[in-house]
Amino acid sequence: MDSLDETDKAILRRLQQDAKVTTKELASQLGLTISPIYERIKRLENQGYIKQYVAVLDKSQLGQSITTFCQVSMRYHNEAFIEKFEQQIQELEEVQECYHMAGQVDFLLKINVSSLNQYHDFVKTKLSKLENIATLNSIFALKEIKHTLALNV
Repeated sequence: MDSLDETDKAILRRLQQDAKVTTKELASQLGLTISPIYERIKRLENQGYIKQYVAVLDKSQLGQSITTFCQVSMRYHNEAFIEKFEQQIQELEEVQECYHMAGQVDFLLKINVSSLNQYHDFVKTKLSKLENIATLNSIFALKEIKHTLALNV
């Protein structure tokens, strides 16, 4: 991949703030014409710097104000069991993020639900049914202090 110059970084920063910004607006803000901005954005997409464009939704407005971090430890740590867990977790719509961890737990899940009852049902009817889970530890967020999807570019 080619290295990013300052204009590429400025484009990425601006798109992280507002992916709906037009090429014309971006060109005006960066003091360039539309064509080079358009070509740079296409190059950044093709090279994989820009993975996708999304709308960031308000979880409270959608009634999903309970955020839980669930620590999962596995019984067995061979490749087949880990790959199976990773595939199964993809199918659980309640899981917003999943990370394979180093340290005392094997996986960290971020889950947003509407209530403690909904979380209880999720654990009881879905998560605990997955093969090879040894222990689950749930940590409930009291308040969201900082939340960003933006990377430091």
